[in-house]
Amino acid sequence: MTGAESSRDLAAIESERDRIRATYLRPEGERPSSSARGLHHFAVVCSDVERTVRFYQELLEMPLTDIFENRDYPGSNHFFFDIGNGNLLAFFDFPGLDVGPYAEVLGGLHHIAISVSPERWGHLRAKLDTAGVDYQLESEVSIYFRDPDGARLELLADPLGEMYGSKVL
Repeated sequence: MTGAESSRDLAAIESERDRIRATYLRPEGERPSSSARGLHHFAVVCSDVERTVRFYQELLEMPLTDIFENRDYPGSNHFFFDIGNGNLLAFFDFPGLDVGPYAEVLGGLHHIAISVSPERWGHLRAKLDTAGVDYQLESEVSIYFRDPDGARLELLADPLGEMYGSKVL
């Protein structure tokens, strides 16, 4: 047990998780329909547009779908990558602003999990190896790594709606 684990009451945390599950989680057939149609896009800040395009389009094989000026900050770019199933991963750059490096904060990004087929997962893992990108392998279906600006990504070979053999949708 690590120092951080020993300072937490894991039994109390599990008890609270069980309470939340019992209070809010409804069986699949009893859940109401979601008000949402899907994820339109998830937006991340980058420091270099071309480097980001090369990383996502060339290395990860997620096509760039559009790029235009950010309506909120003249001179800034807003650009999008197709991450499948009608979903987009978007980026902004903010030239001239002193945007700091990636940091995990409450309410902030922990990681972006992107589903890929098992065959594509193996192919992309080999590309990460060839490119010298450091990654952490988990459960033989999950690879965690960082993009050029430090955002944590996960390539997950589980089907959409499943995670590590459990149905989550």
